[in-house]
Amino acid sequence: KTLDISSKNVVDLLYWRDVKSTGAVFGAILLLLLSLTMCSIVSVCSYIGLALLSVTICFRIYKGILQAIQKSDEGHPFKQYLDQEVALSEDMVHKYSDLALNKINKSIADLRRLFLVEDLVDSIKFAVLMWILTYVGALFNGLTLVILGKTALITFSCPIIYEKHQGQIDHYLALVNNQIKDIVGKIQAKVPGMKRKSE
Repeated sequence: KTLDISSKNVVDLLYWRDVKSTGAVFGAILLLLLSLTMCSIVSVCSYIGLALLSVTICFRIYKGILQAIQKSDEGHPFKQYLDQEVALSEDMVHKYSDLALNKINKSIADLRRLFLVEDLVDSIKFAVLMWILTYVGALFNGLTLVILGKTALITFSCPIIYEKHQGQIDHYLALVNNQIKDIVGKIQAKVPGMKRKSE
């Protein structure tokens, strides 16, 4: 079975088509980025590897003990995953490498044009952009900007959830709002001096 990452899968994640998958992916990415702000990439990769190995080794030992107690012969718990062939397809590699090569070549040509002042106005605009980025760089490092960008991406895709489940969300918001009003009313009734002026 070859690994296939299509743009449709990315769009499905961004539009929260499957809330559990999107939450898991975005949560893992955010956790990874926050970890990189505190530790080096080598440490983060090592900790992730150790965590995954700890889970899989413990599960393998647990299933082995369970099989020994029940005297069953289920075999390796990860057999179905070990039997699957996981590989990038050549077509996908060629497709994305060609896209990346085109983008790199275009970027190199644009940078050459800007730095060698083929068009004075474009080069001045680029210089102003670089000058603004010096201030951005003084306020944030690159990793912080990546975290902010990812958070903004999630925020802009959140309205899709509201569109899909508007009735349910409005219902639960109304329930929460009524609960808050009841609690505030009880507190105002019991605490002297907190009653409304109309009362």
